Amino acid sequence: MPSRDAKISLFTWELQPAAQAIVTELVNEFFVKCPEGAAFAARLRNEAGSRFADWIDHIATPASTTLVARLKAAGFTHTPEMHAPDCYEHLGAMFPRILVGAGTRMLVAFKVDSIVDFAVANGMPLVKEIEGDELSRLRMGLAFKAHDAEMWVIERHGLRTFDYDDSTREQRFRGVRHLELFRARRRNFATDAEGFHEANRLVDAAVADLGRDWACDLWFQGERDYWQRRNRAGRFQKARQDALGLGWANHDHHTYRSSRHCFPQLIAFMEKLGFHCRERFYAGGEAGWGAQVIEQPIAGITIFADVDMTPEEVMGDFAHQPMSPQPELGTVGLWCALHGEAFLQAGMHHLECQFDWHALRDQMATIGGITTMDPFTTFPYLRQAFTEGERWTVDPARIDAILKKGYITREQAEQFSAHGAIGSHLENLERKDGFKGFNQTGVSQIIAKTDPRKLVTTGA
Repeated sequence: MPSRDAKISLFTWELQPAAQAIVTELVNEFFVKCPEGAAFAARLRNEAGSRFADWIDHIATPASTTLVARLKAAGFTHTPEMHAPDCYEHLGAMFPRILVGAGTRMLVAFKVDSIVDFAVANGMPLVKEIEGDELSRLRMGLAFKAHDAEMWVIERHGLRTFDYDDSTREQRFRGVRHLELFRARRRNFATDAEGFHEANRLVDAAVADLGRDWACDLWFQGERDYWQRRNRAGRFQKARQDALGLGWANHDHHTYRSSRHCFPQLIAFMEKLGFHCRERFYAGGEAGWGAQVIEQPIAGITIFADVDMTPEEVMGDFAHQPMSPQPELGTVGLWCALHGEAFLQAGMHHLECQFDWHALRDQMATIGGITTMDPFTTFPYLRQAFTEGERWTVDPARIDAILKKGYITREQAEQFSAHGAIGSHLENLERKDGFKGFNQTGVSQIIAKTDPRKLVTTGA
């Protein structure tokens, strides 16, 4: 029988320095060949605290047997498609796909939420040259053109291939309607079960009309919108990225906190949208919480789903099996008791995006007056930190309910009533060498630091 550590470590993400070296060389080559692209990369760092490479969807280069050999040696796999027969992808890391022999000039495709937003923000006549119809799931447009290189912007919505969107015009207008329904969905119900039932009804209709990948993309547009309306750091950074026409296309993962009784429903809902389970996290008996990482590879969405957990439960299929009530609330359970489910009333606990870590931290402090908590990961290949927590007012009925059950003390109840409790964060993350995993020890520490009971004495 495998050990607990073996069962938890179902995925081992390794550093890929050789692959990173190739991607870095190609990006630097592009900057030399396309000065306008290099200038935009400088603006990206200075005005949004972000790295150009984190926004690359794919890189296309002229034919090169030497490059193909290097890609294969560095772990890239040949994944041909009809319109990209010489596509190479690294399946064990986070790198853009490389298309070899796709033309005579170098091309870098830069991902954004909206091509039109990018064109307007950068004063470009891009709209006239967009490949792909309005509201399509895949659109591309030329942004900068030099003699030997081009930068294109690319907009994807649940379509990962290089084939152009085959959806109908009717489906595209239905997509607009489903996005509106997702964004405006009701989140407060008499019971959480009713809330999940309504969400399932909405997403079932969207999947029937659009397919699960497109529906997934639209769902998370709505989730990010709701989260950012409740998080000042998110609004500040989104405004900076929108000033460059980018949107949230640099998102790394979305974090949900769930109560024990809702956790299987959360996972089942996400699996309906095409997610599959990846690695698990367990912080140990004293910490009392665990997490399941799930990923939707076509829509490019990753979720970190947190839940209170016992040592015994991590040995089973905790993502799908019902969890019985516990006599005490851990960090995650208390957050849900105070604010509601992240899936429903509260919204996501945090959105994590990829940045130039030091640049973003400094710019947030000097321009936005937003403090960053001490980093909980400082590896050479992974750096993570939360912005200061957004303090939310807590419903008195919620405080009374958990006080009566003995989950909090009278003093804690008074503090929550007077000062509220920390609700959400923006997470600043920087990855190197294609590392796709997380730091379990660091995550455990930051979960402990965000326990509402440890922050109740903080003022406004």
